[in-house]
Order: sequence, then C-alpha cells, then structure tokens
Amino acid sequence: MFKKSLEAKSQQRLSGADRKKLKRTIKERFPNASDTDLDILIPNKVEITVSKQPNRALIYSLEGGLPMFFDVDGRGTTIFPTVYALWKVPHLLPAFILKGGEVSRYVIGGADLMFPGISINAVGLPDFLAGESWAVVVPGNPAPIAVGSTCMSSSEALKAGLRGKALKISHHYRDALWESAEDRYVPNAGFLDDVVFEDPSLPTTSQQSDTEVTNDHENDADNKGSEVVLNDMDASQTDSSSRLQSNPNLEEQVTTDIGDLKVTESDKGVTEDQISVSVEDVDALLDKCLLQAFYTTVKEKDLPIAGSTLWSNHVLPSRPPGTMLDIKKSSHKKLSKWLQSKSSEGLISSKEDKHKKEVMVLSINRKHPSYTSFKPEKQQTENKEQTVECINEPVINGLMEVIEIYKPSVHVNPIFTSLGADIRLLYTQSEASEVAFAYIEKENLVKPTNKSIVVLDAMLCDALFKGAIKKGSTYPSEIHKKDLAPTFISRMQPHHQVTRGKETIVKKGGLKPMQIMTERRQGNKKVTKVSGMEPFLIDAEPLASELQKKFACSTSVTELPGKKGHEVLVQGGVIDDLARYLVEQYGIPKKYIEVLDKTARK
Repeated sequence: MFKKSLEAKSQQRLSGADRKKLKRTIKERFPNASDTDLDILIPNKVEITVSKQPNRALIYSLEGGLPMFFDVDGRGTTIFPTVYALWKVPHLLPAFILKGGEVSRYVIGGADLMFPGISINAVGLPDFLAGESWAVVVPGNPAPIAVGSTCMSSSEALKAGLRGKALKISHHYRDALWESAEDRYVPNAGFLDDVVFEDPSLPTTSQQSDTEVTNDHENDADNKGSEVVLNDMDASQTDSSSRLQSNPNLEEQVTTDIGDLKVTESDKGVTEDQISVSVEDVDALLDKCLLQAFYTTVKEKDLPIAGSTLWSNHVLPSRPPGTMLDIKKSSHKKLSKWLQSKSSEGLISSKEDKHKKEVMVLSINRKHPSYTSFKPEKQQTENKEQTVECINEPVINGLMEVIEIYKPSVHVNPIFTSLGADIRLLYTQSEASEVAFAYIEKENLVKPTNKSIVVLDAMLCDALFKGAIKKGSTYPSEIHKKDLAPTFISRMQPHHQVTRGKETIVKKGGLKPMQIMTERRQGNKKVTKVSGMEPFLIDAEPLASELQKKFACSTSVTELPGKKGHEVLVQGGVIDDLARYLVEQYGIPKKYIEVLDKTARK
C-alpha cells in the first residue's frame, strides 16, 4: 500500500475532540489496548497531526512526524497501527510467527504472507476470521515487522490445506510509510536492511510454540524485548524508564546493539559482530555511500532529485553489505544539513524547496577532487540458498517475469552508433534511457540556465521527431528531461521477454493479455474459459488439471482454430477466483489478465 513516497494532499493538527474520538476508535478496534497503552500511543501533551494521502488514506502522526496509525479509506472503519506503534505496544495485535528470519525477506520485499511461511505448532492454527488485523513477527524478536488483514478464516485455511495467502500486507518495515518518519529507527539490532532476525540482545530460548502473539506472551524474555523497544522509541515515558532502570546492563547492551553492525550467517543461525563507531567514522561512511551512489545509480536524468529520494533510493542501497547507516549518529544530525555541507564543498549544487520543505540536489560536480579520487566498489549480490520453508506458493509453480524490451529502429540508430552501442541488441527501458542521456552528456546538450531542459541538436531532433511532425510544422528545439526518455523509447521497436524458471522466450511486439471469460450455457449453467496462456509459458493440460483440483469441478481442453493455442474450459462461474489464482500462483501481473463476464449483461 505504501510502495511510493508519501506526498500529503493536506495536513492539519488534530483538535482535542478529534483526539478523544481517535482514542475511542483505537480502543474499540484494538481491545488488547489498555488505558496505559493508549497514553503511550497517543500522549496527552504531544501534538497529533493527520495527513490525507492521494489514495484517501489518513495517517496519524506524533509531533516530529512519527506515524502511529493509518486509516486505509479515511472512513474510520479500517485503522491499522504502524510498526512504530507496535514497537511501543507489541501486544496491540495478535501476530503470526514466521518459520525463520529468512522468510522476512519476502514480507519486507512487498509480498503478502503465505501460509507455508508461518510457523504452526502442535496445538494447531489459532482461530481467526477473514478481514481481521494481524501483525507479523520473526521468532526470537518481539518487535513486529508488518501488519495486514487476514485473507480467509482459520477454518477456510484448514480446508485449503494451509496453502494460499494468509495475510494481505498493508504496511511493513522499510516501506514508504516507515521511511516517511524523519527520525526513523529500528527497535533492535535484529532489524537489518532487507531482513529481520532474532534480537541478539535477548537470551537464547526455545522457539515460541504459539503462532498468535497475545498478552499471554508477557514473560520475562518478552518483557526484556519490550524494554528494548520502549527505550529506543520513547525514553521519556515514565513506565519504560522505570523498567530500564531496573536493568541498567540491558540499556547499555541495547545502545551497543543499535550501532552499526555486520551480520554473517552460520549453519546454526545468525551471529552479530558489534562494532563501536565514532562520529568521524559515520561521517566517512556517509561520504563513501554518497560517492558510491553517484558513480553507480544516480544518473544525470535523475536530476534534480529530492534529498529524501536520494537518501532512500540511492545512498542507503549503496551501503556495504551488513552495515547500518544512521545520519543522526553523524556530526550533521540531519539529512538537510549534510547535503548543505556537500554543497558548500562544491561536490553538489542544491537549493531548498520551500514548498516541499526539503533540499533538492540540482547537479553533481563530477570534476570535484572527492569524486575523481574515489574508487567505487563492485556491489556484491548475496546468493543465499533458499529452504523449502522460505518458499511461498508462487515459487512452487515458477514465478513469471515479464520484461518489456526494445530494439533500436532507423530513427534512433544514429544515436546508438555514435556511442558505440550495438543496434542489433535488445534494450530495457532503463538501458535505452541511459543511451539517450549518455548522448546528451557526451554532446553537452543540457541547457546551462535550466538543468531540467535539453537543447536538441540535429541528430537528436531527428531521432525524436522526424516523421512524427506534420509537414509545415516547426520542429521543437528543446525538450524537458522527464519527456525525453518516453519519447525516445516510443521511437524504438517494442518486444517482450517472458521468463519462467529456466525457460525464456523473446517475441516481437507487445504481450497480449490472457483472457478469462464467463458465459451461460443451457439452462442456467455457467462456464469459465481461459485462453492465451501459451505466451506466458503455461501449458493448457497441466493448468486444466490444477484447476480441476482447485475448484473441485470438471475441466476440458480444446484447440483453438488457426493455431491460436488452446482453451481451458472450467465448469462454473469462477472468473474472479480464477483470475486471483493466476496472479498468486503463477505471478502473472494483473495488467496481463483480461476479464470478461458475459453473464452480467443478461
């Protein structure tokens, strides 16, 4: 839900009456919350703001921009706590426990939680209904990593053999909502960039036997975990302060654990190598990551760029593997001050956007001594062996990947040739865009007075507009950077590449969607027909066999005339369930599924 950066349409301070109403709503929505919990989540003397997003969602934040709750549709009927709220009060929601820390990679990556990734003990699956709010935790770490709503009831899950989607994730650690907090943080040292493991500060205990995390989990080990969360989140709270004072060694240990650390894996699990770093070391690491980003990911076409986007999309991913980067531990303390210091040094040029209230990076001085003397490191990709426990259902059938690729045409061939690029190869959108911007950089076509405008020379103008402008019309002499790449790509020949497992096909033209159609037969019987599955590397016969078992009905396969593939016929009107099945089990993007219900017209 929060995949893109947040841009509030409006923001206002919550009045006293609205604050009380919010507290009542939270109390009704989350019966596990006590009055003390509510005072922790919504402190009386702290200002609360509500921001409205373009998708109608409302986000309730504490003073300083820390989001605590979000209302999915703005109607007050579907309110979720953020991970920051759950780190303060972990028992606010019941939680599913993952089978291991490695499974958290999928959740943090944006995938919904599947039943095969949930740890279920001998007692069995706890009772729940469809649409309930649940959290997700990693074994050995009391701090939740995600929240969402159940996709089916426990009884339906048992009938389905504990297969399929368990929880539709609405918000998770490291998504745009988590990133939106100015003082974002992690509750303990088990939270890494792309995975969450057990909290190393907690004593090693046997794995929790209950899938649901409730108030009954308030044993000694979990109390220590709650102390870690509360100390890092709000040390000013009287309740948390008193508990931390009762264990001074724990507070000192937590301070060490939250610092930068490297994590390695052994056969038994995860061990941490805690490193105490100075402010100077953090400053040096910041500069290193910034220069690494400038060399590897930040292109001229990305400029100008917002400081927050530069930080989240470029600087953070450029960190050495296993390290954490916290700008609050540097001498600059804030992102804006750090970028302003780089501007003063002459490495970048920047200005403050008064509307967005953040620093915008306008250009990069690639002739600066710091840039020219820096040697970028090769990014190491971790190829970790995946166990059966960590693989959800779409991987079993082989997730499909569709890539739109393009071949240079006669229009853009001169641009590719001038850069020494092979015109016989196929290029992705990003690769084709890089060719266009590389030509701009080579010919120095950026307008000096406005870095977002490109001045067209004869070759680039022909590549973009020759044959597309009506006779007698004047050719443009300039183009905005944001319009350059789409125009350049539109002048190339479209192709598509489909990959499933080890099988890959490349074909000319765009990929036609798979069609699912429901119609009536004799009497009032409905049938659902599926066609066009061959371009997606799906065989009709195995698919018919799967659908027969999935929907407990008869299926058949017929060959379409004119060598247009096959058609799978399924008895019954299962058009929506079938479309959902193809998306979840085969990984087919929704835009490539065309649904047509002929029965709705009669």
